[in-house]
Amino acid sequence: MAKSQPNKRKPRTGKFHRDPTQKAARDERYSRAQQEDRRHQRPQADEDAQEDEFVFGRHAVEEALKVGSAANINKLFVQSELKSDQVHAIVKAAQSKKILVSQVPKAKLDLLTDGGNHQGVLLAMSPYAYATIDELFTHAQGHAPFFVVLDNLEDPHNLGSILRTADAIGVDGVIIPKHRAVGLTSTVAKVSTGAIEHVPVARVTNLANAIRDLKERGVWVFGTAMDGQDFRQWDAHGPIALVIGNEGKGISPGVAKLMDATVTIPMVGHVQSLNASVAAGILMYQAFTSRGQ
Repeated sequence: MAKSQPNKRKPRTGKFHRDPTQKAARDERYSRAQQEDRRHQRPQADEDAQEDEFVFGRHAVEEALKVGSAANINKLFVQSELKSDQVHAIVKAAQSKKILVSQVPKAKLDLLTDGGNHQGVLLAMSPYAYATIDELFTHAQGHAPFFVVLDNLEDPHNLGSILRTADAIGVDGVIIPKHRAVGLTSTVAKVSTGAIEHVPVARVTNLANAIRDLKERGVWVFGTAMDGQDFRQWDAHGPIALVIGNEGKGISPGVAKLMDATVTIPMVGHVQSLNASVAAGILMYQAFTSRGQ
């Protein structure tokens, strides 16, 4: 394959904006809401709610659902046992866009909205703008794309570090799953030292399907494996995606079987594993060197 051209990157337009005082108050309400969940013997309903922005009230939620999608709406909360045609329509609209719907006690909504007039419905929305897969390819116009795919990373510090390295070497986009993985949070933003504003991040419902989509578009997908090729001989020319696995479990079996090839980082010391962000940094820089950028 021909060598890729220098990366011409475009800044992201999604901005993080939150009043620290409002965040502190929201976090306190969320903490009390978790206690309310436990008192009602309900499982924790939203792992990242502390990092979300809330939209509540039936009209406001309806309008947000019209323009939003699963890319920027994390979950719809509906008051338990609340029945009305309008609420039913809101739930159907959310489900049609594959947005999670969670039934919760009225007390939880009262706490999350600080006693606001929620009318039994609330949307938890990401404070950061996520990209689509199509937008990642648009971002890479003019050269062979280089994407990084993160398989259920849970540590925001790892994600922030990976974004920082991705920005440094011109990665065209990062793909993360919507569920059971860290998203774009204020902690990620802080660790990334601004890179979060320049590296587009796509959040997908099904990571395996997203990888299949990349392959159909001509992207060669590499993953990490103990028996893979020595990363120092890795030829990373052309359109590629590098898959980094979960901190503890590595790449999940369903994703691993989709790899076109695998690479490994040889180690001679007593510790035979690396932090996810460290491994990602080593491999991204090898790809950078191989591609001659």
